Amino acid sequence: MTLIHTFNTHFLQQIMADRITIIDFVEKYTREFSSHVFLREKPADKWEETTFEQTREEAHLLGAGLMALGIEKGDKVALLSEGRNLWVLGELGILYAGAVNVPLSIKLEESNDLLFRIRHSDSKYVMTSGQQLGKIRAVLPDCPDVKKVIVFDNVPDMKENEIYIGDVRGMGRQVLAKDPESFEKRYKSVGPDDFANISYTSGTTADPKGILLTHRNYTANVEQAHSVIGVDVDDVMLIILPLDHCFAHVAGFYTMMSYGGSIATVPTGKNAIATLRNIPIAIREVRPMVMLSVPALARNFRKTIETAIKAKGPKVQKLYDFALNNAIKYNKEYYNAGGFKDCWRKPLMWIFDKLIFKAVRENFGGRMKFFVGGGALLDIELQRYFNAVGMPMFQGYGLSEATPIICANSPGHAVFGSSGRVVKPMDIKICDSEGNEVPAGERGEIVIRGENVMAGYWKNPVSTAETIVDGWLHTGDMGYMKDPEYLWVVGRFKSLLISSDGEKYSPEGFEDNLTDSSKYIEQVVLHNNQDPYTIVLIVPNKDALKEWAKSQGKDPATEEGKKVMLDKIQAEVDAYKKGGEKGGMFPERWLPAAIAVLPEPFTEQNHLVNSTMKIVRGKVEKFYDDRIRYAYTPEGKALHNPRNMESV
Repeated sequence: MTLIHTFNTHFLQQIMADRITIIDFVEKYTREFSSHVFLREKPADKWEETTFEQTREEAHLLGAGLMALGIEKGDKVALLSEGRNLWVLGELGILYAGAVNVPLSIKLEESNDLLFRIRHSDSKYVMTSGQQLGKIRAVLPDCPDVKKVIVFDNVPDMKENEIYIGDVRGMGRQVLAKDPESFEKRYKSVGPDDFANISYTSGTTADPKGILLTHRNYTANVEQAHSVIGVDVDDVMLIILPLDHCFAHVAGFYTMMSYGGSIATVPTGKNAIATLRNIPIAIREVRPMVMLSVPALARNFRKTIETAIKAKGPKVQKLYDFALNNAIKYNKEYYNAGGFKDCWRKPLMWIFDKLIFKAVRENFGGRMKFFVGGGALLDIELQRYFNAVGMPMFQGYGLSEATPIICANSPGHAVFGSSGRVVKPMDIKICDSEGNEVPAGERGEIVIRGENVMAGYWKNPVSTAETIVDGWLHTGDMGYMKDPEYLWVVGRFKSLLISSDGEKYSPEGFEDNLTDSSKYIEQVVLHNNQDPYTIVLIVPNKDALKEWAKSQGKDPATEEGKKVMLDKIQAEVDAYKKGGEKGGMFPERWLPAAIAVLPEPFTEQNHLVNSTMKIVRGKVEKFYDDRIRYAYTPEGKALHNPRNMESV
């Protein structure tokens, strides 16, 4: 770790004085590590490698080609693709052409989601893979400003307004041969405060926010990342996360570029499930030293390991359990490992590591130094587990508006349960709901200030002014700091849902629409806090439901009548699902999979709404904690469960 710290200090001293662009950054490191491998992918049967030198050459070809295609400085280019080399090279080409990348998530299935982002961003061009091309074609008739679609794969039925990226590369080759000065003039005209990305939040479908990230936001956050985490030259990182998120940008390819490391992407399957199945294969073949993952995948990794151990029989299982328990007790929370009382455990750890855990690590390639869990909060038990088997998983924290890294644990500097050391240079404080800083150790909203703070929200000055106040970014997340170094993130300060893979979503749009449009539903709270699915807490309009039951020839007081009333509530919710009357209004993955019908309304008297009649989400979730937990059981997930029947 001493070597890494020295490297970090040198790095910061060398370039912090310069507010460099991503282009300056790429030019510097692709020349410094020119012969080293930077990109790895497996398009067919074998892994292919691209050096730093080849990466720069491809970026130049694509940037010049995009200029020849007609892209002007400041133009927006939407990018929709699975993780692959061309995602990285495509973005670099966009930036070298002086344009702005608008990365889009492949999880966007509803046409409304894509349409809004392409139109709202003013995208004039679209880059896409062959696999995602159908989605783009579906919305293109409603995107009159889009001039051209650049396709990563040479599909057989190319349309008139589509062009294969290989042809763009060819155009770039001609520009560089005949008029290289024009291309050089273009990319050198890009400044640190020019936009690099418009990165859209999950948001509500009607109003997702476009986060404006500048060239300097990115290069500053890479510099900041160096203050808390490091890797070695030629280390290989496997990126499992989607490349459209800025976490994959900074913690992934830009940070690895600055260290002379390489990145590999998981081979794309025919669908999402097939791609997931490729992950363990990619891990074994790539043999990464570092991975970017999410807690949900880490839990699957653990389940796979323990299933394999169980299959070896009770003797191996017993030995494994003893070894695991011994290592967890010795390692504690990482920073406080060992100690006089537990020194006798260390020789046992060495023996068990040779006998058991080494074989476990071989299934992960045998070279894993650590992996980073981003997105959602990481269970401390999961951290203890992976540390025990010799592959530490470190919690980090950030958000897109901060480009995104705010803090991270790392080898030699970790406190399990915390979100890690705060990056430097960056200012941070914890504030109450009035914006006042609270004393050390008290919980409040995490508020930061630094060069990594976004430029604002695209075309949304109101939200920008609400989020960035006097240069301070209000994250909307809750945390506390016991000392100036480590941050502890404990949940949401604002009303955001968080899925098991860390994606965030604002629930108000669905909640408001359901209560406004249904006479059978009075109040609604959506809930998902890193859970397998979203549930909805519903306060019904009992009088309207009773009238409905009677209209169906049922007595509301009978079991049959209550089932009819619950079926009506379900039908109101199902209207938003695919094929329903309101299908497509909201992302399918955030719609509730279970309904909890509540016996009484949220009122000022029970303190579940405030004086302005706004539902206090945190209090509702605390008050109905048992109902929420019940909804995640098989019985509670069923609509006609006893508690729902009692509540209507």
